[in-house]
Amino acid sequence: MSPTTSGLLIVGGLFALLATGMPIAFALGLAAVTALLLQGGMGMMFVLSETMYSGIANLAYVSIPMFVVMGAAVASSPAGSDLYTSLDRWLNRLPGGLVLSNIGACAIFSGMTGSSPATCAAIGKMGIPEMTRRGYPNSVAAGSIAAGGTLGILIPPSVTLIVYGIATETSIGRLFMAGVFPGIMLTAMFMTWALIDCKRKGYEFQARALRYTLKQKLETLPRVLPFLLIIVGVMITLYGGIATPSEAAGAGAMLTLLVVILAYRLFRMGAINTIFGSAMRESVMIMMIMAAAELFAFALSSLFITQTLAAVIADLEVNRWVLMGIINVFLLISGMFLPPVAVIVMTAPLLFPIVTQAGFDPYWFAIVLTINMEIGLITPPIGLNLFVINAIAPDIRTKEVLWGALPYVLVMMLAILILCVFPGIATWLPNQMMGAA
Repeated sequence: MSPTTSGLLIVGGLFALLATGMPIAFALGLAAVTALLLQGGMGMMFVLSETMYSGIANLAYVSIPMFVVMGAAVASSPAGSDLYTSLDRWLNRLPGGLVLSNIGACAIFSGMTGSSPATCAAIGKMGIPEMTRRGYPNSVAAGSIAAGGTLGILIPPSVTLIVYGIATETSIGRLFMAGVFPGIMLTAMFMTWALIDCKRKGYEFQARALRYTLKQKLETLPRVLPFLLIIVGVMITLYGGIATPSEAAGAGAMLTLLVVILAYRLFRMGAINTIFGSAMRESVMIMMIMAAAELFAFALSSLFITQTLAAVIADLEVNRWVLMGIINVFLLISGMFLPPVAVIVMTAPLLFPIVTQAGFDPYWFAIVLTINMEIGLITPPIGLNLFVINAIAPDIRTKEVLWGALPYVLVMMLAILILCVFPGIATWLPNQMMGAA
């Protein structure tokens, strides 16, 4: 059987397993085990555990559960509510100010958690009911939260960028720096579109009639600023070479826990158990997906599928931008079916040498890849943020969420085009801070 036929059968089998509702890690593992057994018989069983272990046996992965703890601590506290209230008071005078508040809260909360689902859930629980109460259509309310939540995997500290850095053996600190300006740019583009759309449709409502004093605007900041200072502190220690990503993540997790416990008086063991239980579930899920994805990648490599695909792509006698366009379409489709972590672990080792040989900056490519993954989070059939919105706002139909999120998908595609024309948006800061790659 040719590698092409084998690859189509394995990928088809994987999609069939995913269609049954099987957890992604189990679907990846079962598809890989089946392929290896058919190829080498029971003798291949001896490499399964070693391959899966090697997929996560990296000290740098310690930073992942630490950043997840940071996110769980913030998501389990009223910090999101305080952040949301603060932004609403500052932006309520603008047309569609509540939509802008939601997107801004998602952007800042993303920096606290590094997780799109956590951002989407935490801000959506407050933002969607408030927007619908003030008269915003369901599509606008749910779509803006679903799109704003995707910023969690781009704005550092990002778990997705950590996984990319480990998979491609690139600097995590430099990746975080590469995500700063694109994250700000994409947030500004989201807010610009929301402002234009709301002004065009006349979404002003009674919110603009409310006037907050400067004292009312400032009184919510003391509870929000400590978390922002922690994020800045983590970034400084990473960028300044003071600590490794694992050390910075550990310190950030400890400080975040202390701030949450002291600021919101979460001294009960039940609240602390909730934080660690949530962090443990998400960390184990991520690690299981990474281990299973490593096994799946090993199966594809053993059957010479990845080598054949890489050779086909490398032999394409096309302009390098056409090649990048093909890669973007491939990533976009992959992101529709698999979570970002799984896509990166499976495809980054394959695409990385092709991209670098074509003359593209690997850190710039990481940002382009991440934005593609953001699009996948709000597009069917496996748009993770769509499921989150459905869970927190079951009365809103998925169709309405999709229509509300569609303009933001187009905005993200425009952001990719802007990065292609002006790659310095992603590369300037890391080059200035750490020198040329």
